[in-house]
Amino acid sequence: MKFPAIAVAATALFAAPAFADGHATGDAAEGENVFKKCRSCHMIVADDGTEIQKGGRTGPNLYGIYQRVPGSVEDYRYGDSLASISEEGLMPDGWVEEEFVVYVADPKAWLETKVEGNARSKMSYKLRDEQEAKDIWAYLVSVGPAPES
Repeated sequence: MKFPAIAVAATALFAAPAFADGHATGDAAEGENVFKKCRSCHMIVADDGTEIQKGGRTGPNLYGIYQRVPGSVEDYRYGDSLASISEEGLMPDGWVEEEFVVYVADPKAWLETKVEGNARSKMSYKLRDEQEAKDIWAYLVSVGPAPES
């Protein structure tokens, strides 16, 4: 009878990092695997320079994305549409899982809901599988800095 309780406690303990900030509903372990689709353009490098995931530099570093406003990574040249979200304060609370999932499914369509005029995206890849997007989000949360309180 003790085994099921221990198993439940262990599962909750190991799942905690992915849910630490309360907005990751995917599977972080699966997200690490799915992130391979993102590595050609994105890397995950901690603030201290630790490489969590080697990858391309076409897209911004995704470390701590859940603590950032879209279009706000220093020294990255965003397209005008995404940069305007940061500049105009259109998402002051930053990325959340729901917005991330919709964005990666169709970046241009997402931008069209946020900015006026002819929205354009530098991100051409579309991750249309909602569960994979949630898994990647959970992975990014699990490898990022501790959530701000």
